[in-house]
Amino acid sequence: MSYALKSKLNIQTSKFSWWSILSLSMLLVLAGRANALPGQSTDTVTSWINANPTLRPGIGDGLLVRKVNTPAQRFSFQASILPPGRITVPTDRATIRSERLSFYDAVNGITPERLKESLRVIYGLEIYQDYERARIVYVYPSPETVDLSRRQNLPLLAGQQGELLLGERYAYWMEVTKTEKGKALNGQLTIFLKEDLDKIQTELRSRASG
Repeated sequence: MSYALKSKLNIQTSKFSWWSILSLSMLLVLAGRANALPGQSTDTVTSWINANPTLRPGIGDGLLVRKVNTPAQRFSFQASILPPGRITVPTDRATIRSERLSFYDAVNGITPERLKESLRVIYGLEIYQDYERARIVYVYPSPETVDLSRRQNLPLLAGQQGELLLGERYAYWMEVTKTEKGKALNGQLTIFLKEDLDKIQTELRSRASG
């Protein structure tokens, strides 16, 4: 990125939200390039991350990136050889099985729309459309959980809200976590191999049942 462009972004920081700056930065570097996807080799994904200023490795094996604007606004990208959900023993250490975008924004909050937009920005239109056309497989919390939360005055019980979707190419898991005041400060969107859908669905249903 040129010095002039960096200066322009710095000047405009006060006029745009943190999310807008992050999205613009990603667009400049990644738009239209779905080069880091589950099913690809760890070497390919690591090289893609290393080649992009927006997703430079943070810690660990180069597959984890953390970006902090302020303590109240954070973003992370993590590619993993494991499927989402509970940790299992990896069966193939050379292939990426899932990639997760995680956001924390105590200033503006997190919405499903923002998470979907981040998918479009990072992976391009093809993956975004696969998500948009995907079939909803599971939604939580269930009406029973929401009712229990209301009757027992336990708002956090229904605070985790999300859905699993099955697209033609990939499966997706989106989740936001709301506070007692009803505002979501945390959110994540995970893209993963379709063959791992049953695993995470079983885990989420088990979590809902206590």
